[in-house]
Amino acid sequence: MDWYLAVLKNYAGFSGRARRKEYWMFTLISFVISLVLSIIGGLIGADFLSYIYAVAILVPTLAVSVRRLHDTSRTGWWLLIAIIPLVGFIVLIVFLASEGKHEPNQYGTNPKLAPQVG
Repeated sequence: MDWYLAVLKNYAGFSGRARRKEYWMFTLISFVISLVLSIIGGLIGADFLSYIYAVAILVPTLAVSVRRLHDTSRTGWWLLIAIIPLVGFIVLIVFLASEGKHEPNQYGTNPKLAPQVG
C-alpha cells in the first residue's frame, strides 16, 4: 500500500524515474480497488463508482507510466504506442516490464539507489 500512496503523493510528477516495483504495485492495487468498486457498484446499482475512480487516478497512472518509461531510457511519448491495435499494447507492456537502466540517464539517477518506500 505504501507504493500506491507514494504514487498518489507524486500524482502529477512526470519527471524522474519509477522502479518496476513502484509501477506494478500501483497497478495491482489500483486494479483490486477498481474490481472491488465494480462489485460493490453492481450490488447496489451504482455502476458509476468504478468510472469515478478511473477518472480520479488517470493523471497518477499516466505520471507513473511516464516515469517507468523514463527508467528504461524512453520518452513518455512511447505511451502512444498503445494506440496501435493489439501489437502496440503488447510492446508497451514489454517496455513497462523491462528492467531499468542501471546508470544515470537524462531523466535522473537509478531509483534503486534511492531510499525505498516499502
